[in-house]
Amino acid sequence: MKQDLKYTRNIGIMAHIDAGKTTLTERILFYTGITHKLGEVHDGAATMDWMVQEQERGITITSAATTTYWKYLNDDHKINIIDTPGHVDFTVEVERSLRVLDGAVAVFCGVGGVEPQSETVWRQADKYKVPRIAFINKLDRVGSDFLRVVSEIREKLGANAVPLQLPIGSEENFRGVVDLIQRKAVIWHDDAKLGTTYQLEEIPEDMMEEVEEWREKLIEAVCISDDRLLEKFLEDRDSISVEEFMGYARRATIRMEMVPVLAGSAFKNKGIQRLLDGIVAMLPCPLDIEAVTGINPDTEKEEKRAPDPDAPLAGLAFKIATDPFVGRVTYVRVYSGVLREGSYVLNTRTGKKERINRLYQMHANKQLPKEFIEAGDICGAVGFKDLRTGDTICSIDSPIILESMDFPEPVISVAIEPKTQQDMDRLGMALGKLTEEDPTFLINTDPDSGQTIIRGMGELHLEILIDRLRREFKVECNQGRPQVNYKEAVTQLIEHREVFKKQTGGRGKFADIQIKIGPADPGVVGLQFVNEVKGGNVPREYIPAIEKGFKESLKNGPLAGYPMESLKVILFDGSYHAVDSDALAFEICAKQAFRHAASKAKPVLLEPIMAAEVVTPEEYMGDVIGDFNKRRGQVEGMESRAGARVIKAKVPLAEQFGYVTTLRTLTSGRATSAMTFSHFQEVSSELSKSILEKISGKTVA
Repeated sequence: MKQDLKYTRNIGIMAHIDAGKTTLTERILFYTGITHKLGEVHDGAATMDWMVQEQERGITITSAATTTYWKYLNDDHKINIIDTPGHVDFTVEVERSLRVLDGAVAVFCGVGGVEPQSETVWRQADKYKVPRIAFINKLDRVGSDFLRVVSEIREKLGANAVPLQLPIGSEENFRGVVDLIQRKAVIWHDDAKLGTTYQLEEIPEDMMEEVEEWREKLIEAVCISDDRLLEKFLEDRDSISVEEFMGYARRATIRMEMVPVLAGSAFKNKGIQRLLDGIVAMLPCPLDIEAVTGINPDTEKEEKRAPDPDAPLAGLAFKIATDPFVGRVTYVRVYSGVLREGSYVLNTRTGKKERINRLYQMHANKQLPKEFIEAGDICGAVGFKDLRTGDTICSIDSPIILESMDFPEPVISVAIEPKTQQDMDRLGMALGKLTEEDPTFLINTDPDSGQTIIRGMGELHLEILIDRLRREFKVECNQGRPQVNYKEAVTQLIEHREVFKKQTGGRGKFADIQIKIGPADPGVVGLQFVNEVKGGNVPREYIPAIEKGFKESLKNGPLAGYPMESLKVILFDGSYHAVDSDALAFEICAKQAFRHAASKAKPVLLEPIMAAEVVTPEEYMGDVIGDFNKRRGQVEGMESRAGARVIKAKVPLAEQFGYVTTLRTLTSGRATSAMTFSHFQEVSSELSKSILEKISGKTVA
């Protein structure tokens, strides 16, 4: 039976750590009948946090996928939900989830408001043009303030946040919401029934004025988004029905012209049913989203694929997970066509055919077998041999490459070594599986010591991966101290000539290039290669080999072998030999030119700088700022938030190891902190000297 896509929603729940995303998802599963008992994060019993590490720490690490159903206006709607992590170390999980979603619910804490990771995930959603609604949670908490958080969403995120509801009562007296469109109070009376029932009542007298004021603001926001509605409104505002108004509000939300804001308390079971109504009423179905665009690898022209089961298959693998019972599960968003069990599909990255053994509709870590999955849906597939995150799968006779995903560079590394020979045998396989799952987890071998170096996005990221090695793969490891992933750059433009000659009986090797090497233009990352050769002094067919030589050289900088952040190379002259020159000679020549020239172009060391935010009670503010100063940090601003002070600073990552423990000691455990990667910055010459001495073990002049 062909499903009607207008009744499907693919949504994600995104937020800062501790805003209550997972608790909210648990409530959604309970009210939609998927679970019959409420799992709590603080008890380690949340359905969506199924990994042991998630249950112990009370945080979400992997984005779990689940499918549920909700009745709205007498129609059953299918909702595919992805619960994403809030911790900055797992930001890639959010990135890849947003890439395949049609809409999102941004959850904000009623006390904390817009926090650092809220801003990060909001920018990621902007990047993928994901329409969203906001849910202000924890309104039962002391210090919560619904309207303050609405104004923060407007100011800090630049979003047109428009409340659809106002809370009734605050803090421990929070008991319901006012629906501004229907002009009704929605009250949850009986806590014993876990919020399953609510009553529609008249708006409390003392709120009438405030309700009318915000209702007018809502009407104005929706009318501005559509000329026809504005015209109708000016002629006769009473002629606009609630359904018609909701239709226009939905269109404005999908076009990202407004962000509807809802209120509630997931932990106290208030506001969830109305949020589910809001998800169905306001967020797009696959048909509302533009057809996905890709490149046909045969013609190299753009092609569009509409969400139609009759169109050729196009899907994107957005996550790979290792399941203890099923094996390697690949999460796929099907954009067009039908994915069938037992069929063959084309992986456009490898150009090879892959067979799908089994298909599943996912519910956290449980699976419901399916024979086929149609366009607009999300599923888990088993059987792929060589599929990575970001790969496109499509019909064999209608190839297409969908836009892949960009993943950030890891900023921290740790050396690990297996404890026994048995562990050594298992380690390679385990690390292989973990790198398949997580594109921000990289492995390399130190050429000098032969140690295995694992690299990730933060201390917690690596800590959890090492914990998973121990528990899931039974590999015991010793680990070194975390190390910062520095980078290198050059600061001066110099000219250099490199001649490569080699004569070994018979045909030799010859290449001659003249280059300028220096800092890349602002905003450029990696190699900026400029070919200014005139008159054929270097034949055109050798230019790619020269570029390749420089590109490979960027992996090892001239100072300490760290990767180069960016480099500009201008090739302006050279010469060749009719017999002895070939592409390989010019590639080797480019590598030698880099080695000789880069060290003369005043190379410098760059270190990762983190944007830190600490929320602390007033009395500890001086201690926290003093500690930042000791860590070479720059305090950039302070503000008050719900009776606490928020300190924002930029701090080198090298100074932040073990910071959480120090902060707990300084503030008697009352402050919280968050860190996100900001940028790379040049290290002072004095510090650079000590870092290089530490690395090489020799005194640097």
